[in-house]
Amino acid sequence: MRFLSPLLPLRRNPNPSPRFFSLSPPISLASACPRFGFLNRDRPRRRLPKGFRSIAAANQRASPPRLVPERAAATSSWPSSAGRAMAVVATAVEEGSAAKRFWIRSRKEAVFAEYTPFVVCLAAGRLEMEAFRDYIAQDVHFLNTFAQAYEMAEECADDDDAKAAITDLRKAVLEELKMHSSFVQEWGIDPTKEIIPFPATVKYTDFLLATAAGKVEGGKDPGKIVTPFEKTKIAAYTVGAMAPCMRLYAFLGKELQTCLQLDENCHPYKKWIDNYSSESFETAAVQIEELLDKLSVSLTGEELEDIEKLYRQAMKLEIEFFLAQPIVRPAVVPLTRLHDPANCLVIFSDFDLTCSVVDSSAILAEIAILSAPKTDKTGTDNLDARRSSSEMRNSWDALSKQYTEEYEQCIESLLPLEEAKTFDYEGLCKSLGQLSEFEKRANSRVIESGVLKGMNLDDIKRAGERLILQDGCIDFFQKVVKEKENLNLDLHVLSYCWCADLIRSAFSSVGCLNDLNIHSNEFNYQESISTGEIVRKMESPMDKVEAFKSILSNLGSNEKRLSVYIGDSVGDLLCLLEADVGIVIGSSTSLRRIGKQFGVSFIPLFRGLVNKQRQLNEKDSSIWKGLSGVLYTASSWSEIQAFILGA
Repeated sequence: MRFLSPLLPLRRNPNPSPRFFSLSPPISLASACPRFGFLNRDRPRRRLPKGFRSIAAANQRASPPRLVPERAAATSSWPSSAGRAMAVVATAVEEGSAAKRFWIRSRKEAVFAEYTPFVVCLAAGRLEMEAFRDYIAQDVHFLNTFAQAYEMAEECADDDDAKAAITDLRKAVLEELKMHSSFVQEWGIDPTKEIIPFPATVKYTDFLLATAAGKVEGGKDPGKIVTPFEKTKIAAYTVGAMAPCMRLYAFLGKELQTCLQLDENCHPYKKWIDNYSSESFETAAVQIEELLDKLSVSLTGEELEDIEKLYRQAMKLEIEFFLAQPIVRPAVVPLTRLHDPANCLVIFSDFDLTCSVVDSSAILAEIAILSAPKTDKTGTDNLDARRSSSEMRNSWDALSKQYTEEYEQCIESLLPLEEAKTFDYEGLCKSLGQLSEFEKRANSRVIESGVLKGMNLDDIKRAGERLILQDGCIDFFQKVVKEKENLNLDLHVLSYCWCADLIRSAFSSVGCLNDLNIHSNEFNYQESISTGEIVRKMESPMDKVEAFKSILSNLGSNEKRLSVYIGDSVGDLLCLLEADVGIVIGSSTSLRRIGKQFGVSFIPLFRGLVNKQRQLNEKDSSIWKGLSGVLYTASSWSEIQAFILGA
């Protein structure tokens, strides 16, 4: 198990619930538990290794514990430099650029567009030429409408600079149409043949033209829009509906450019990828975003919300546009599309910091401290007596400090001197066995200290109900549960958490508990009050992988199955490797460091899918196999959902 990050001094609410302690503002876990609050908003959230999290001293004089390799490079749950950069940008533009703010909030939709079968096959160079011809034909129809919408927006703009910017953007679309004309000649599309738009194309173009005509939900009748300000607002609405297309294509161009192989000159769609990943196209995307910001300056908050709705709607229509493109070849996305529903799909997930924003020990520790009396009135050291909150905090600090120091030593001791040239699973198991013994000794110290004693079960359950899960996690589990029967799917959560009741409450609050199997440790209670003892079921990497194997074996040896494991730490490493698909979410330095020393490869999920698409044989769809030594890294739960379930 683990201890949580540093806390500032906590105060009781002057009128606490008799069964549940709330914390006085401004204290925190604000991003994780806004109504319960455990971590201070003003302090960076530092992540220590799975096992213990440090509860810092109860006053300002205490020094925060050193960060260990597990999270030394991370201050957020984003697993990649791009993800962390996006988090920083999100904060910076929250009160700034409206266009950038809309894009950041639409990143989920962008990921779903990226993970469509059409885009993955195109990136892999395995898209049928006929499918690409159909796409170009549809895009020509769309771009003609795009140019028309620009022309209508220009008529509404009341500023010479804005008119000039729109004119430049319209010229860029006309240049893009010229590029498509070259595609028409190069790929044998008959330019005289009438383009019959797909329903998804019509839906998108109708939306753009209606917006440009002023037909916006809640807005004035177009015939009554007469003042310059009202017309400028329509121009802003129109540009707001067009900006996501430009930004999405710039995003996709850059993502696909990273997937081009060394023999990229042989890629059949290199010209298309080069165009949308070019600096000139990025400049055009920035230009329309700057125009949107300029047109939005004088708008009210309500009107900006209307533009954001149009922006998000356009992004959804982009996804539908890509999904509508017909492909013949089998695709690796979504996973459920390739998977035979006659076979069982088994999805496993860790909980702490994989699903949750904050480690569960942070919550349990604060409940324990707040449940303790302010002073020890008995004057005895007997653990059966109620210990004061200050004594409890001091005990947590001591346990955390010892754990942190010993963990660093343990990690160093289990690493081989040289990096393995090939995947060495046996050596990894042997080394993680040492870590397992360390984790069990640490848990024994926690139990013996008595710091887990005296917590009310109702407080724990209520804390679980208020626990905020990672962005996109709830959507993923709710959609999986909804599709469970159709997909022949089994769901399991494997966790080191000391108290499974906390996990059960978290998933119960979002309506997923009945369809999940929770495998974790349990508290012992006497009349709903914790005794300080733990029913120890899952404490180490070895415990997790044994549970993982047992669950799969219980499905029956004759049943074909596909397993997916989602985790974020060293404790998940063996399960990640045993699974047919192992997905790492988070930025654990220790996980990557240990994995690489034993020959494990870490590949960004999208790039890995493009590689798999290149390998996919129409006669054999069994491309996912455990113990390959390859793990896939994801930046968010939305990315995982896009891969497994699709849009």
